Amino acid sequence: MVTWHEPADLRIEDLTVELRRGSGAQAVVRGVSLTVPAGRSVGLVGESGAGKTMTACAVLRLFPTDAAVIAAGRILLGDVDLTALPEPALARYRGRRVAMIFQEPGAALNPVLPVGEQIMEGVVVHHGKRGARERALEVMRQVGLPADLFGRYPHHLSGGQRQRVLIAAAIAPGPSVLIADEPTSGLDVTVQAQILDLLRRLQRDLGMGLLLITHSLGLVAHWTDHVYVMRDGTIVESGPTADLFAAPQHPYTQALVRQALRL
Repeated sequence: MVTWHEPADLRIEDLTVELRRGSGAQAVVRGVSLTVPAGRSVGLVGESGAGKTMTACAVLRLFPTDAAVIAAGRILLGDVDLTALPEPALARYRGRRVAMIFQEPGAALNPVLPVGEQIMEGVVVHHGKRGARERALEVMRQVGLPADLFGRYPHHLSGGQRQRVLIAAAIAPGPSVLIADEPTSGLDVTVQAQILDLLRRLQRDLGMGLLLITHSLGLVAHWTDHVYVMRDGTIVESGPTADLFAAPQHPYTQALVRQALRL
């Protein structure tokens, strides 16, 4: 098995993200600090609009809107402050050292490009063409996709298969950290469990740090080591997953736990 990354902690320190329009600014992430240790799985949980995706997008400055800016804080990958890097330098980290799986695989994949070529793209960008096809086939096997899907197009695949393609494309360049933003959105319960189990297995086998972002506390129960709970742009509680479930302290976390237990 080929692994091309070096293990590294991802540390977000006192992060504030603002939406700036005209003369006004609105903080959508306020003073957030969290750590994804090398080789560990961490959950970031909160309802829609809590600031989870903005926090994740800040890591590689891939915001969904040009109005979003990092107003304060640091984001460290190992000893490198990603917030201090100019765009050309940061581009070398995107995909190569930190990869992100976005929501809705149907929208994230190019409909007119075979999925095998899409898996190869990051490898070619960061490592060159030599061996890229072999690497793509290797990661397809790792995520449970048969090799005969290499030349197929996204519309030929099921929702679960498309999500596996995104995962394969993300891990192909060999990142140190994988950020998965609502990776089971739109999938049925059985496929959700398969995708989460796959992410956890890959994280362990490849030694990656995994940041799993979800609105459901129940989804992180069996697949993460540590959980951060986010509400209204701030972290309201965090702790080892088992401890947080056993004795949640914040009223919002308590409500999420009750909801998870009812599912």
